[in-house]
Amino acid sequence: MSDQASRFSRLLITKPLDLLLHESQESGEHSLKRALGPVNLITLGIGAIIGAGIFVLTGAAAANYAGPAIVLAFVLSAIACLFAGLCYAEFAALIPIAGSAYTYGYATLGELFAWIIGWDLILEYAFGAATVASGWSGYLMSFLNDFGIHLPPSLTGAPGTELVFYNGNWQHLERIKATLETMHVDITSLPMMTASFNLVAFLAILGIATILVIGIKESANFNSAIVIVKVGIVLVFIAVAGAYVIQNPTTTIDVNWKTFIPENAGEWGKYGWSGIARAAGVIFFAYIGFDAVSTAAQEAKNPQKDMPIGIMGSLAICTVLYILVSGLLTAVVPYTSLNVSDPVAVGIDATGVKWGSFLVKLGAIFGLGSVMLVMMLGQSRVFYSMAHDGLLPKWAGAVHPRFRTPWISTITVGVFVAFFGALLPINILGELVSIGTLLAFVIVCAGIWMLRIKRPDMARPFKTPWVPFVPIMGIVVSGLLMLSLPFDTWLRLIVWLVVGLVIYFTYGRYHSNLAQNSAK
Repeated sequence: MSDQASRFSRLLITKPLDLLLHESQESGEHSLKRALGPVNLITLGIGAIIGAGIFVLTGAAAANYAGPAIVLAFVLSAIACLFAGLCYAEFAALIPIAGSAYTYGYATLGELFAWIIGWDLILEYAFGAATVASGWSGYLMSFLNDFGIHLPPSLTGAPGTELVFYNGNWQHLERIKATLETMHVDITSLPMMTASFNLVAFLAILGIATILVIGIKESANFNSAIVIVKVGIVLVFIAVAGAYVIQNPTTTIDVNWKTFIPENAGEWGKYGWSGIARAAGVIFFAYIGFDAVSTAAQEAKNPQKDMPIGIMGSLAICTVLYILVSGLLTAVVPYTSLNVSDPVAVGIDATGVKWGSFLVKLGAIFGLGSVMLVMMLGQSRVFYSMAHDGLLPKWAGAVHPRFRTPWISTITVGVFVAFFGALLPINILGELVSIGTLLAFVIVCAGIWMLRIKRPDMARPFKTPWVPFVPIMGIVVSGLLMLSLPFDTWLRLIVWLVVGLVIYFTYGRYHSNLAQNSAK
């Protein structure tokens, strides 16, 4: 019995904070390069957050659930993210190590929980990048078609994906179905084709992996340039739509915002206050990505000061942009007309600005490109941390002597993600990313609460306010959102975690540096 108790206790062994802090001070050619300042970290966060959410989810949530009150839904979602974001900020400043929630779990909950969250983060970041790559290919194909460049449509979607030829472009049927129904177009009257392999997504991921191998500073600068472009495009929309609303208040605010909170349709979540709550749950996923900033903590110049700025700064900027875009969008266009794949383009077209469609496609291409970069950066850093602790083979933590990046894990992740992005449908990928992210939020919030109980005396460069209220709310909100996801998604998560546990019990627990040292 004592042997069993001893073996079980080894599974819950925690990594000493003193050891983590010592590792964070390592330097040399075998350590990660500290090259990121607060601006780089904020743009990493913005790069991960602003993607398909602002270009797609806003319109669908307004049309189906909240109406113009989508603005309030974004406020609610931001508050929900704030709980998790404050917990991430404390951990990232306290433990400036690559690995994000994996490292935090190791320090507070024990090795088994650390492995589970590390394996879960692989699900979040790898499948997140694959999801974005799958969606990115469609925007790129449409953008190139506008210039007379036609890619083979069968190479722009996962096997079995149905494509339809409409308005001179081959487009994913699921993505454009709502638009066709709104326009009363008979789908069966259009040419159709079935995709065989998403080569565009495959090559995009390999290109991003190459940039990440070359260097963190180069990757961050590349991301910053993309963020400047896509935020600039969002600001152009805000300026154009804002000017139109100011010039035409009687045909915008007075008409489209006359009923700011539409009356409930008789069922929960269909307009009214319950609709605002439902919309907040849907658009919550538009904020996913800020946690990826914490994976770069070991490459920040001054992590104690800059990590909270990067996490909370990117959340604040994106929240303001989301609120402005959603408010102006529902003012310019009746919310009932926004259940389309390109609501922002519809909004600009309504103002009379003809280059709206071009603008949105360009913004989506740049926006989704930076999301892929940050997600893959986060994934390779989690691999690096797990290998550094002995839970994965040493090659996963190998640092390139010249570029000072985890190059083998980056390439491995790149190939893995490229195939998933090319072969799996976007809806399955997206749901897996959502549940993986929410599980990470739950563990981080629980970790902050537990660490305050175990080590209340620790010097914390940044302190999460109102503990335990904030972490408890983070756990509750994230848990409820997990429960709202389909059973199939839970089943895939369970299968994924079971596979991970098999790897841990056959390799990780026997090679764990911490367990080996404690056994001596």
